[in-house]
Amino acid sequence: MTTFDQILPAAREVLEKHSEFVASVDWLVINRDLNGRVRFIVPEAVETNEEQRKQLVAVYRVFGERIVPHAYPPESGLLYEAGLEQVCQDAAHYPLEGFAKIWVVDRLATEGNWSQIAPEAAGAPRIVFFSIKGGVGRSTALAACAWKFAQLGKKVLVLDLDLESPGLSSSLLPSERQPAYGIVDWLVEDLVDNADSMLDDMIARSTLSHDGEICVIPAHGDNPGEYIAKLGRVWMPKIQDGGARESWSGRLQRLLRKLEERLKPDIVLIDSRAGIDEVASSCVTDLGANLVLLFALAGTQTWNGYRMLFDHWRRGRVAECIRERLQIVAALVPELEPAIYLADLREHAYDLFIETLYDEIPPPVEGGKDRQGVERWSFDLADELAPHMPWIVEWHRGFAALHSLHGRLVSVGDDEIRNVFGDLIGRILRFLDWGNGYPRVSDGGAF
Repeated sequence: MTTFDQILPAAREVLEKHSEFVASVDWLVINRDLNGRVRFIVPEAVETNEEQRKQLVAVYRVFGERIVPHAYPPESGLLYEAGLEQVCQDAAHYPLEGFAKIWVVDRLATEGNWSQIAPEAAGAPRIVFFSIKGGVGRSTALAACAWKFAQLGKKVLVLDLDLESPGLSSSLLPSERQPAYGIVDWLVEDLVDNADSMLDDMIARSTLSHDGEICVIPAHGDNPGEYIAKLGRVWMPKIQDGGARESWSGRLQRLLRKLEERLKPDIVLIDSRAGIDEVASSCVTDLGANLVLLFALAGTQTWNGYRMLFDHWRRGRVAECIRERLQIVAALVPELEPAIYLADLREHAYDLFIETLYDEIPPPVEGGKDRQGVERWSFDLADELAPHMPWIVEWHRGFAALHSLHGRLVSVGDDEIRNVFGDLIGRILRFLDWGNGYPRVSDGGAF
């Protein structure tokens, strides 16, 4: 029995044995449809070249026999198109490992493919708070960061994009300051060109703003209304005048640009949905994040989840577009034996990065350069500036209940924020070059 995971290894093996044919075509696409069945797509010129067409049929026949039941019959398993760009449009695509002219195209039921990485935003820095699993204190940490940045006189724009489990706005806003509309309302109304009229009514100013300002854009308004019915429509693409198709993440990017133009924030903090779905994909890869904070708890669930994601980026040859923006955050570090906990988490994070995203470094030669004379992106285990080196959030009983967070932040002092979130905030401040911020916890010997 051949499973979905064996399709690409079989393709590499078959195509390596038919290298002469591969060299003769301009490009070849391995197209995996919604049901996981595979066709070859090649340039139209192959169809009119009798010798190439015969070779193509023979190659696909061998390949199809290898991947039953994921193949089409030979007579329907081959397609011809004018250009590669047309084939790859609006679909997840990446080169087949080991081949320069062969591409994999995945037709997905959702638009969250994680393989297309938007360039970093050029305006106010955008920081995404992301986690593989929920319940790691991600939203609480974001709220604490917004509190501190506002105390420093900064204008902070906060987006609650945990659309399927909203709640961040309640930690930054009392119920009487919830705006009329939220992100889900805008995305639904945008489909019928009715969104921009509500823009001002989805922005709320937090009472926690201190010397700066915290502008909160919630997932929904003060009256969620038919939230489930609306949520099922936010993922819809929009057909623009002229027939151009704008994906839901493209619409989300447009909303963010409008908010930035209107509010002119110093920083944008984005609370992402946990897990590997289309909302998280848009937050992490599509919104031009300058920094993606990967919240982690010790345990195999965390590392297995991040490994699946990192492997996907590596296979898709987009790892270099995203890896320098990533940073592990040690969430909810326990009060008992924190040094042991952090050391274990750091080692697991290091193993993950070195096996997926860090460059392999050949043995040095005389002069200290690698054999190719190329600078490599890699770090030592103890490198304080490495993305695998955890930024720390302490566990604290007073911040464990999200429903009471707004009340806690109203009366909390800087010392308490420093004790729990000081390492994370200090690291972000240094990343932004906004000053040294709080000292790192490990400066006191945690490692």
